[in-house]
Amino acid sequence: MLTTPSSIELLATVLFGLAVLHTFCVKRFAHWAHQFPSGSIPENVLHFLAETEVVFGLWAAALFMGITALKGSMNDAVAYIEGLNYTEPKFVLVIMVVAATRPVVRLAEQLISLVARLIPARESVSFYLAALVVGPLLGSFITEPAAMTLLALVLKRRYFDQGIGRNLAYATLGLLFVNVSIGGTLTPFAAPPVLMVATKWNWDMTFMFHTFGWRAASACLVSTVLVGAFFWKELSRVEVAPDTGTPIPGWLTATHLAFLALIVVFAHHPDVFLGVFMLFLGLVTATHEYQEPLKLREGLLLPQSLKANSYPSP
Repeated sequence: MLTTPSSIELLATVLFGLAVLHTFCVKRFAHWAHQFPSGSIPENVLHFLAETEVVFGLWAAALFMGITALKGSMNDAVAYIEGLNYTEPKFVLVIMVVAATRPVVRLAEQLISLVARLIPARESVSFYLAALVVGPLLGSFITEPAAMTLLALVLKRRYFDQGIGRNLAYATLGLLFVNVSIGGTLTPFAAPPVLMVATKWNWDMTFMFHTFGWRAASACLVSTVLVGAFFWKELSRVEVAPDTGTPIPGWLTATHLAFLALIVVFAHHPDVFLGVFMLFLGLVTATHEYQEPLKLREGLLLPQSLKANSYPSP
């Protein structure tokens, strides 16, 4: 039976259509931004509008104001927002910021280097292969957003900052996205599609490994070897400058890992993991000599594009 849509539903549909249209226009906004002086307000505003991740956040704000105008009160708009589940965006923000800190990234790079030494090839090749096989599989334990963050930072310094060719750059990005997306299936709690059904269908660690895990690991290995073989010569020519930053104390790295583990454990409880995050920010402030600026902007942009309710409570 057909029902007549309400004014709010019509408004939401129109704004959603405009948001989709906006996503196809971000390149145009970026082009317009370059026509203004660097650092000027128009340039900054247009660059902001060109950020794909903020598009739906902006139009969601327009929906909030529209509901307020239609209802004549802000209470209904507030009730609508509070009725949504934003656990996943909050979690992704926190886990990305923590995973992108220097002690965690340095440890991940050292672990990948240990695996790379087992591969009989030049370091630039062996590290590439190890990073894109082992790194995505770590996403099964530290969650996919954390694995993506770590690998992106490591690969950026070792390869993208060294001026690799466009074909290798795009192949690496595609391989990274695919491997991280399937690499989180060794456990029932890291990949959102698995998490949505794991509890109801009683998928435990053993089931995940025997049903999906070994296949995902094999796919990561085969795809990485194929890409590595295709770009072997170019990868062999990459020269990576050593990290000459201040050595990081072991206790500090261990503390960062403890905070990372607590955030993963309480991934379904935003009030708890946000409290843990506040304590973590205090630690970073107290140990600033071993830290780099937190990736707050990067962490804030990504969750804006995530759909609410993707992480249902178990």
